[in-house]
Amino acid sequence: MKDALDWEDIIAKLEAWRAGTEETPSVSLVAERYSKDAWAVLLSTILSLRTKDKVTLASSKALLDRAPTPDSFLELSSEEAESLAFPAGFYRVKVANLQKIARILIEKYEGKVPAGMDELLALPGVGRKTANLVLIEAFDMDGICVDTHVHRICNRAGWLKSKHPDETEAILRDILPRQFWKRLNGILVSYGQQVCRPVGPRCQNCVIAGHCRRVL
Repeated sequence: MKDALDWEDIIAKLEAWRAGTEETPSVSLVAERYSKDAWAVLLSTILSLRTKDKVTLASSKALLDRAPTPDSFLELSSEEAESLAFPAGFYRVKVANLQKIARILIEKYEGKVPAGMDELLALPGVGRKTANLVLIEAFDMDGICVDTHVHRICNRAGWLKSKHPDETEAILRDILPRQFWKRLNGILVSYGQQVCRPVGPRCQNCVIAGHCRRVL
C-alpha cells in the first residue's frame, strides 16, 4: 500500500512556486476586480471554458462593463453580446446560455445568483467545475474545482486514478484535507500551463517531483 500523501508539503511547494510567477487565473482576477460579485464570477467562469485567460479577461470586462447585472445583460441584443464576448471559444453558445441564465435568475432568484450546488447545476451550461468555482470565488465556500489541469496532474502524479473530472473531484473530496479544497485549482491551473503541461511536461523543473508517484 502506498504511503499517504503529504498534502501540506505539496500545497506549500506549489504556492511558493506560484508566488514567484505572479500568475493568477482569470476568474480569480475577475472576482477581485468586481468585488466577488456572483454574476460577474458566473459570467466569467462560463466564458473561460476552453478559452485562454487573456481572452477570458478581455471578454468578461467588455460584457460586464455593459451588462453588470442579469437585467442589463438581457437588454443587449444577441448580436451585441456576441460581439462583446468574441473571441472567447464557442462565444455564441455561451451568450445563448447566459441569456437563459439571466432570465432564470430574474424569474426565480430575484436577479441573484444562488449559492447552492444543486441550484447552480440546474442552470444552462453550468457543470460541476463552473458551479464549484462560483461557490469558491463568489461565496467563499468550500469546493473543489476540477478542470483539465487538476484532472491531468492528479492522475499523472499517481495521487488518484480516475477517468473523468467529476470522478476526480469525488476522490479528492475523500483524500484532500478540507483546508486545501479552495486553493487546489488556482495553483494547479498555473502549474499545468507552465510545468506539468499536457504535452512535454517539464519534469526537470518540477517542485513537487518528490511527491510524483510517476517518477518514484
